[in-house]
Amino acid sequence: MPQAIPGPAHAMAAAALLDRTIQTDRSRLVAILSASLRDITLAEDVLQEAAVSALTHWGRNGPPASPAGWLLKVAQRKAIDRLRKTSRHTRVTEALALLSNDDLMPDQDFIPDERLRLIFACCHPALEPKSRVALTLRTVCGLTTVEIARAFLDADTTMGQRLSRAKAKIAATGIPFAIPGPDQWAERLNAVLTAVYLIFTTGYVNRLDETRDLCHEAEFLARLINQLRPDDPEIEGALAMILLIGARRFARVSPDGASLPPDEQDRGLWDADKIAEGRHVLETAVRRRAPGPFQIKAAIADCHMSHPGPDWPQIAALYAALWRFEPTPVVGLNGAVAIARAGDLTRGLSLIEDLKEALSDYQPWHAARADLLARSGNVDAAREAYAQAIERATTDADALFLRRRLNEIR
Repeated sequence: MPQAIPGPAHAMAAAALLDRTIQTDRSRLVAILSASLRDITLAEDVLQEAAVSALTHWGRNGPPASPAGWLLKVAQRKAIDRLRKTSRHTRVTEALALLSNDDLMPDQDFIPDERLRLIFACCHPALEPKSRVALTLRTVCGLTTVEIARAFLDADTTMGQRLSRAKAKIAATGIPFAIPGPDQWAERLNAVLTAVYLIFTTGYVNRLDETRDLCHEAEFLARLINQLRPDDPEIEGALAMILLIGARRFARVSPDGASLPPDEQDRGLWDADKIAEGRHVLETAVRRRAPGPFQIKAAIADCHMSHPGPDWPQIAALYAALWRFEPTPVVGLNGAVAIARAGDLTRGLSLIEDLKEALSDYQPWHAARADLLARSGNVDAAREAYAQAIERATTDADALFLRRRLNEIR
């Protein structure tokens, strides 16, 4: 039994420990609770109640040997209490039986990783395509509704309603929390890979000192999916993309904290082992002669690391190929930048202007437009565009990079 250390200092230590535990283990705990309860909302609610209890118990009695295990056990007990008050239809009875059977539930010192099962439930074809990825970002990444809405260019209230509907549908229809059989992979694979990639990109733009390493978690999930379904070129493409972009992670910010594009990064900070593995995985995928969007995105990431600088003509060609799979404004924007950097500045800028209505609230559109306007010599318009981009910057690193670019305009 840990010794109690009464007083405010002990309470503060308990709160700090709880915060770290939630940051690092929330998704695993939500996943295993959801798999038992078949209800994501209930899983999140009882975990939140367990966290509130932890503040009192840990502050009074000291920290448990396994903080995550303690939260899981208390959340399970709270779920049992709730379910016993619920009308006893079949799914409630099954969940209650599972939660009440200690032999079937994990030991506090060993919490299995059920996140992949949670991702497949969130990406079930019964849900709307946008809802699948958004729900994964909420449950697996722990992103807020505001952050997810920003990623999808949606209003906060619209995204909140979308998430609530998706959770309710999973609970009401009994969507299974299970890795599907081979015949069901095709209809879910793109959504699952997209969700894993968005987990990665969320971690990539976070500060490097964040407690929870979402890049590492996304790489782990991509490797796991690749093991479960080997020889699939799109899974290999997704893994290659994560490896190649992840290889640049520790070079993406300058010593003074500004974001850096690949062509301005210190290549000595790139992870050579990740690059080599990523290129090998990509080459393996390409040899299967079944091109897809994730393979193309991996190839784009590789071209950004060409020597002595990005291969812009090849990048432009790859974005044209990607457009056939994903004809979205964001793909159009990136393709327009590549066209401009490959030498056709006038056409690239024209294509960006055509995207104004679709992307007027999208910070990268303003940043790209500002850069091309500056390159074309339209100084006043470039300054105004940079100001718009800085106003919409979502990280301090991006804002500092954009201010630096603005100050360089002559």
